[in-house]
Amino acid sequence: MSTVSDYFGSKVFDDRVMRAKLSAEIYASLRKTIDEGKELDIGVANAVAEAMKNWAVENGATHFTHWFQPLTGITAEKHDSFITPSPDGSVIMEFSGKELIKGEPDASSFPSGGLRATFEARGYTAWDPTSYAFIKGKTLCIPTAFCSYGGHALDKKTPLLRSMEVLNKQALRILRLFGNDTAKRVVSSVGPEQEYFLITREMYEARPDLRFTGRTLFGAKPPKGQELDDHYFGVIKPGVAAFMEDLNNELWKLGILAKTEHNEVAPAQHELAPIYTTTNIATDHNQLTMEIMQKVAERHGLVCLLHEKPFAGVNGSGKHNNWSIATDEGQNLLSPGDTPYENAQFLLILCAVIKAVDDYQDLLRISVATAGNDHRLGANEAPPAVISIFLGDELNAVLEAIETDTPYQGTEKTLMKLGVDVLPKFSRDTTDRNRTSPFAFTGNKFEFRMLGSANSIACANIMLNSAVAESLRIYADRLEKADDFESALHEMIKKTIKDHKRIIFNGNGYDDAWITEATEKRGLLNYRTTADCLPHLLDEKNVKMLTSLGVFSEDELRSRRDIMLENYCKSVTIEANTMINMVHKRIAPAITRFTSDLAKQALDKKQLFPDLACSYEAELVTKLSALTDNITEKTDELQEAVLGLRDAEDIITESELIRDTVLPKMCELRIPCDQAELLTAKSYWPFPTYGDILFSVK
Repeated sequence: MSTVSDYFGSKVFDDRVMRAKLSAEIYASLRKTIDEGKELDIGVANAVAEAMKNWAVENGATHFTHWFQPLTGITAEKHDSFITPSPDGSVIMEFSGKELIKGEPDASSFPSGGLRATFEARGYTAWDPTSYAFIKGKTLCIPTAFCSYGGHALDKKTPLLRSMEVLNKQALRILRLFGNDTAKRVVSSVGPEQEYFLITREMYEARPDLRFTGRTLFGAKPPKGQELDDHYFGVIKPGVAAFMEDLNNELWKLGILAKTEHNEVAPAQHELAPIYTTTNIATDHNQLTMEIMQKVAERHGLVCLLHEKPFAGVNGSGKHNNWSIATDEGQNLLSPGDTPYENAQFLLILCAVIKAVDDYQDLLRISVATAGNDHRLGANEAPPAVISIFLGDELNAVLEAIETDTPYQGTEKTLMKLGVDVLPKFSRDTTDRNRTSPFAFTGNKFEFRMLGSANSIACANIMLNSAVAESLRIYADRLEKADDFESALHEMIKKTIKDHKRIIFNGNGYDDAWITEATEKRGLLNYRTTADCLPHLLDEKNVKMLTSLGVFSEDELRSRRDIMLENYCKSVTIEANTMINMVHKRIAPAITRFTSDLAKQALDKKQLFPDLACSYEAELVTKLSALTDNITEKTDELQEAVLGLRDAEDIITESELIRDTVLPKMCELRIPCDQAELLTAKSYWPFPTYGDILFSVK
């Protein structure tokens, strides 16, 4: 019987395979490209391509594809076979270095935000050697960047790689100032925790809203939801356990470090967390994870829902982005050590993060902005839309001592005594965890908790890497010119704490009083919706920072703003039209049929028993008739609001109309429909209820 270690990474052209398949000279040259960014020689590319093709064919592959991440939020691939015709009528299997390095997919049908006209079709994909190729099905998938004929990035990988490179460059400048001359690279690493829902395919197929939008647009609250907290970390149901086992096997074959799995808070909700890896590979792996989750679920008669808020009244799903930076020598730059007060390098890096988050709150909020995530942020299950940093008591005390030039009174580890001799004694951490904070320090990393479950993690990490790189650049520029390094360092740390302490908050992020304090007293931003925050992507300070670092061009930023706003508008419009369709074709006829039958029953009773009041039937008919009238009125108003979008002069105006008219009308329509569901006999209601769906998996 094979063990996980026997097949882990068996579908990946990883370092083990490269060592075995490539000559020592070719392998060494390729490693220099991967590790140090050296230019790739075409001779090396040809040798790698041949080895990669032979390995893929040995493992059953017949095709190859340049696997990339366009601005759709999902991945894309065009498959080409390895076959080449032979003069004798047979075929040979070929794959060249040129085919490995460059592809030419049709770029006209991918979002470009005005970077190119629809009739301009040529685009390029370029091999990313820092992310290993892998086999999916019978296809060799080669991770690539994607750009237009004019050289504009049309994907999420290209700016992510740029942000990692600029972070590396600025962090190395800081390390050199502290005497570290041996580190060659500084790399950001991420471990994204992925939340999701599992429901039966039968329930999914019976709900047009789930099929068209990924979330339920109607649904009355069931008698039981998550009130008892009995699902969180509870015993995993057999059907879910079988899915998780199958999922793990598929992920492990692809070298994805799936580590932790458990039930989440809401019924039918679960989580998978991987071990950390470099941000680029973590992004690729997370995109693969979401895809494979859905494929494996289908094999088990299930559907994996990745929408941030598929059900009202229970927790939505997020994706906690655990971010850290480390050297190629293994030094975690966010590790405080035993004495953080005396660890000047750590304190400077920490201050760089604090400054970055405060200066670019808007960019971090923009990086997680989607129509789906708007329903989740601030809903007592996720952080609020206001960005703040949680540091914990010890680091907070350290920073206060530095700011005030007072001695730091260190905290000793407290030994936890559980009152039972047989149980082990252990030291308590010097700080608790804060699950309400959008950006929390958790020992040697920061946990950015605002990402939605369907988000690509690329966007958040692009902004985070870039903002921190900008802080480090400012610090390095000043410290490199300082006459007295230690004095300048102390003053810089002290000034950062004083200037940016408003962003530090260690309390309850769910408290309404905090939102008031944050916005009115501290001056922090509160962009509640996608329409509120996305226009600020093009604020002067943001454009200046991102373009000066070379992460984006101004045209690329403008295109992304427009693409994200367009996606927001289209997503909500699809939801609104789905609601209208469900009401007209299913909900209103069902209520009317039940009301008519109820009235007929009351009339039949009255004829048989003239003295009966039939008050139950009469009262219910009255209530349902009034609800039907209200539903009809609200549906018409929603239809009018959707038609009003045609008058929008630009995408920003349209997004504001969506926010201010369409979404409120959708909420108004849902209320009477959900009330009617509670009053209508189950045999008449046209869709599975929340109770049916959330407890459907056994």
